Amino acid sequence: MDSKRAWIVWGVGVFAYLVAVTQRTSFGIAGLEATERFSASASALSAFTVIQLLVYAVLQVPVGVLVDRFGPRLMIASGAALMTIGQIQLAAATSVPEGVVGRIFVGAGDAMTFISVLRLIPAWFPSRRVPMLTQLTGQLGQFGQLISIAPFAIVLHLWGWSPAFLGLAALGLLSCVLAATVLRNGPDLLAANAVKYGIKDTAADLAKAWVQPGTRLGMWSHFATQFAGTVFVLTWGYPFLVSGQGLDSAVASILLSLFVVVGLICGPLLGGWVGRHPLRRSTMVLAVTVAIAVAWLAVILYPGPAPVWLLVVLVLVLALGGPASMIGFDFARTFNPAHRIGTATGIVNVGGFFAALVTMYVVGLILDLLNGSGFSGGDLYSLGSFKIALSFQFVVLAVGGVAVVRARRDVRRRMALAGEQVPPLRAALADNRRRREQYKREMRAERLTRMRSKDPQ
Repeated sequence: MDSKRAWIVWGVGVFAYLVAVTQRTSFGIAGLEATERFSASASALSAFTVIQLLVYAVLQVPVGVLVDRFGPRLMIASGAALMTIGQIQLAAATSVPEGVVGRIFVGAGDAMTFISVLRLIPAWFPSRRVPMLTQLTGQLGQFGQLISIAPFAIVLHLWGWSPAFLGLAALGLLSCVLAATVLRNGPDLLAANAVKYGIKDTAADLAKAWVQPGTRLGMWSHFATQFAGTVFVLTWGYPFLVSGQGLDSAVASILLSLFVVVGLICGPLLGGWVGRHPLRRSTMVLAVTVAIAVAWLAVILYPGPAPVWLLVVLVLVLALGGPASMIGFDFARTFNPAHRIGTATGIVNVGGFFAALVTMYVVGLILDLLNGSGFSGGDLYSLGSFKIALSFQFVVLAVGGVAVVRARRDVRRRMALAGEQVPPLRAALADNRRRREQYKREMRAERLTRMRSKDPQ
């Protein structure tokens, strides 16, 4: 564990997730081209991503069970193969049903990737590194958005639909080959001594993972923080910025690329914070949820198109949801035994993507209803219509926030029964300051001791 080989395995896993994110987010960049190619309405366009995410969400629990049973190597390679098939299908599609079939394959392959990569981390690294590496995995994988925004978009605009999606298929094939040849489920000794569970044990583990309040707290944390950014990046962010706010396509692409930058900066910071304050993880989740609601409220209530600086603030706050949602996986890891982590992680990962697919579809439906009623004046993507449709997110944010508070209450009640109390925030911060000061004093004393040992005089 924690060897050069472990870092190589983790690196290949991160690359596989990066490719999966590229496959997942590519359709959001091609939304306007898809409208023309398939002659699709707003609700039909949203159906592409909604169905993809529905497949993703539905498969999360089965994939988590399969990862615990068969290991991450097989699942990651199989996922890459499915995404390759899906992009080839989409490259050849000329109608909405044909395109949807391709996105179904992409969603199924994507569903197998992230959980499996997370499952590699505790197998190859000591527990002290797991929170930070979990954050880094999630945020480094978001570089896949940059591939969608820059290289994929350039190929799409210069050479057209089919060459662009065939290029994504080639990237998926590379990921499949690397996963099959380089990845291993764990160090040799660990893999050799792995315990194989039967069907009954697997079903029992699934039930135990769901009954565990910490797993549900992780799921609702993921639900509350992840969906808004996913909706923005995958479907409605680009049309909202270009058609609704009137931004140039290049400016909109730059704003979308900020998601990756913010994640890389804030992900490690949040990972370190979680390591230092494990009893305050849900507080951070609630703070990010409120921040997302406030940012959207400011943009929606602003009269007319929002200034660029306000849109930048919106994107920065939405981007915080990605690192914050990773806290949900830390709940799954710390409240479940090692052999059940994949199953619990699958349950957690359902939360945000279920919220995202519901929001995507409802926003598209509202846009179509407003256009059909004449409210938008014949402009499907008018700013007024977008403001009304995107306000549905406040309902989802409220549901997620309330559910996090209720699940946290259940977790703390069980902790209290076990004799573990959660101190007030003020006391926890004061204790953390005392520990930092004590650490500094010990470091000063150690340096002084070393100096005296080198110079006895």
